[in-house]
Amino acid sequence: MHQETYSRFVKQLVINYILGSSIAVLGVGGILIFSTLNLSLSEINIMISILLTSASIMVLCELFAFYKQLQPIKIILTKTDHTYADYQKAFLHIQRFPTLTVKRIIGPHLLGLSVPAIILAIICIRTGLLNMPIRYVLLASLGALLIAGMHAFIEYFLTVRAIRPVLDCLQEATQNIYHLALSIHGDIIVSLRTKFLVSALFIGIFPVLLFSLATEVRFETLTLEVDFWNWGVLILFIAAVFSSFGAFLLFKDILQPITQLLKGMHDVENNHLAPAKELYSDEFSQVIQGFNSMVQGLEERNETNRLLMESFYQTLSTTLDARDPYTAGHSLRVSRYSVLIGQKAGLASQQLELLKNASLLHDIGKIGVKDEILLKDGKLSDMEFEEIKRHPLLGATILSQVQPKEAMAPLIPGVRNHHERFDGYGYPDKLIGHEIPLFGRIIAVADAFDAMTSDRPYRKGMKKEKALSILKSGRGTQWDPEFVDIFITLMEKEQEQALTSA
Repeated sequence: MHQETYSRFVKQLVINYILGSSIAVLGVGGILIFSTLNLSLSEINIMISILLTSASIMVLCELFAFYKQLQPIKIILTKTDHTYADYQKAFLHIQRFPTLTVKRIIGPHLLGLSVPAIILAIICIRTGLLNMPIRYVLLASLGALLIAGMHAFIEYFLTVRAIRPVLDCLQEATQNIYHLALSIHGDIIVSLRTKFLVSALFIGIFPVLLFSLATEVRFETLTLEVDFWNWGVLILFIAAVFSSFGAFLLFKDILQPITQLLKGMHDVENNHLAPAKELYSDEFSQVIQGFNSMVQGLEERNETNRLLMESFYQTLSTTLDARDPYTAGHSLRVSRYSVLIGQKAGLASQQLELLKNASLLHDIGKIGVKDEILLKDGKLSDMEFEEIKRHPLLGATILSQVQPKEAMAPLIPGVRNHHERFDGYGYPDKLIGHEIPLFGRIIAVADAFDAMTSDRPYRKGMKKEKALSILKSGRGTQWDPEFVDIFITLMEKEQEQALTSA
């Protein structure tokens, strides 16, 4: 996986280099030379030879610098058994890679391209192979500085984009291995102000400098005014294209972190709290850190709220159990059975958490039932049974008064409808089949099984096998057949495991 990331990274850097050098050296530089100077065919061949020789020296210099700069990245992505400190060091090196790229380009451009080209051009002028004033060479050296800056400017932004998948890969590796994120801890390697100033220099001033240098040479060779304007439009067009491309690169560089932050904020609005990956070396690294601190704070607050709500559910459940010691633990067992059914049915973790809490509170309405009815040892009269049948509605009413309402709302259907029957003869709403809310259908199975197998003052709990048999006979009439089948399978498997372990 990391080897593939490294290969794609190197490939992208090579493509970036070819693109940047083609635009700056061959595109702008070559067109300037051959459209500005009035050269004969033999002189054009000599100039091409000088450019190719100098370019070859430049490439060799760049390859040497490129190899050295790439080594730490190659080691971290192609070797194994790295420490977190190794990853952190490589992460910082990769963040600095665009700046190193600028240095790698500027140095070879000046020492590998410009110096050899100037020396060779002066030799050719001295020997008569080129017919041009020496000062043209000095102007060309200024042009070389401009072109080197152009190339570095283009490749800086292309490299910034190229390193992001590598940074992402390292972040994922340390999260998986050490459960830690990588960070430059708010350090700014290249500030936004520097980016904007340099970009403004090249986008705004470059066309003027380019046109001025070219005009200095071209004026001496022009014979007609129309020739000057035809040539001038070409030079200005080249400069305008470069400036537009530079502005586009700057725009994309700024847009990427803004887009990431907007997505992160949208996720937060939807209660999906995920930290943003730190992929930037400018002020956006501090913004991302601030965003991640906010997300962490929200996660801690949500966890505190979750624990408080869970404690609240447990307290309500325990309060109910305290009223009737014979049913103590009933809500906890129903909750466990319900979650087992939900897991087997493929419910998501968030739904399982809601199901757990709804089943804990499924009988909370019995708090509103009189003690003489709730705690009666003998058989209930019809009127007393009608009173007991009110507890689902009482429970739903109690939970609807609890704040925050949005936390209680998903629990209410399970509490209200856990005594509905699949055939429509249940209570309180006489819902049929899948009209019954999901949690109500699941809790109904779990509640019935625990009620049948639990001891009461007036009867002893039945055997699990008999209770399962009753559930099976009531599948499709009293209970949802899908959840009955799931529960029977779970209980039979649990019994087999108990026998095996014994």
